[in-house]
Amino acid sequence: MGPGTDVWPQCASLDNRYLKECVPPMEEDDDDDEDDDDEPEDSDNVNQPNAAKPPRSIQPMRHCISQAMLAGTSDSKSTNEGSGLKSPQNERVTYLPIFRSGSCSEMGPKPYMEDEYICVDDLRQHVDPQPDYPLHGAFYGVFDGHGGIDAASFTKRNILEFILEDSISPKAVKKTVKNAFAKVDHALADTRSLDNSSGTTALTALILGRNMLIANAGDSRAVLGKRGRAIELSTDHKPSCTSEKMRIEKLGGVIYDGYLNGQLSVARALGDWHMKGPKGSDGPLSAEPELEEVTLSEEDEFLIIACDGLWDVMSSQYAVTIVRKELMIHNDPDKCSRQLVREALKRNSCDNLTVVVVCFSSDPPPKIEIPKMHRRRSISAEGLDVLKGVLDNA
Repeated sequence: MGPGTDVWPQCASLDNRYLKECVPPMEEDDDDDEDDDDEPEDSDNVNQPNAAKPPRSIQPMRHCISQAMLAGTSDSKSTNEGSGLKSPQNERVTYLPIFRSGSCSEMGPKPYMEDEYICVDDLRQHVDPQPDYPLHGAFYGVFDGHGGIDAASFTKRNILEFILEDSISPKAVKKTVKNAFAKVDHALADTRSLDNSSGTTALTALILGRNMLIANAGDSRAVLGKRGRAIELSTDHKPSCTSEKMRIEKLGGVIYDGYLNGQLSVARALGDWHMKGPKGSDGPLSAEPELEEVTLSEEDEFLIIACDGLWDVMSSQYAVTIVRKELMIHNDPDKCSRQLVREALKRNSCDNLTVVVVCFSSDPPPKIEIPKMHRRRSISAEGLDVLKGVLDNA
């Protein structure tokens, strides 16, 4: 990135994960993102090692309801519920997360590995120093390839570079990320050394200060752990998904037995140019990511991003429960990701398995206590007289 590139302005004074001034939020661009429909979540039995694959027609809740509260703290309202989340402009002390991650990627029962992932805990390692704009950020991604490893490997190597080529200022960051997905998609068609029939899903998390932007094209998933609750930040782009099915059929595509044009089990992917039309044309197979923006708060403990090999056999809430429990034991996100992979294999996942766990604090999650319900019971004056008489005659 050149010296003149506009980068997210941050405060230089950092004290115990807090800034003395506010970090400005990402601003909406002209292209509004679609809101995902809230659907009830299916529950998992933690003690059941060989649970059946959860039905895909029932998706976990995006915002679960819980009466649990932290020990020694008061129940506070979440600051990032709903869409279009913004941090207060008049705060003088602003929470600032730290970033530490762990990952695990295994071939599983398949005869070949087509998954890739990327973990960058400090974006300053990839950006030229900007004295006026110190950058506090991170970048993570998982890429589930199909038709060979070419597309997933190329995306892993280049997508962050394409993002950093453009401005990542609050006003432009959404457009920048969308453009980076398009650049990767077109490069997969133009690079002769790559198999143009190879494709990949792509899910990325770009975090700048407190602001996190999730971009997803495909059936990988991002889940936020918020004080033990699972909050899904992406939609699984399956051809059978109602919104994707309508889009596909409107553009002339068909779905056979859950497969796009009878060939592909996802509705969005990078590459797969044997199924796409000329560049710039809208086709049933889309490379455009759906975006979800979140303003992180102290209640947001960790993020899980994983390919569908995990989510085919595990609900979002179950994964969050495992990670939180493991963090309270050893506080190691790397061990947490390995535990999720082991659990998926126990549940007979039949795909490659790739999991990234990102923690937003150096401390383990605090213990959650369920408050006891105290009920006051009263007795009338007449009832008290009757009781006194009974006791006197006893």
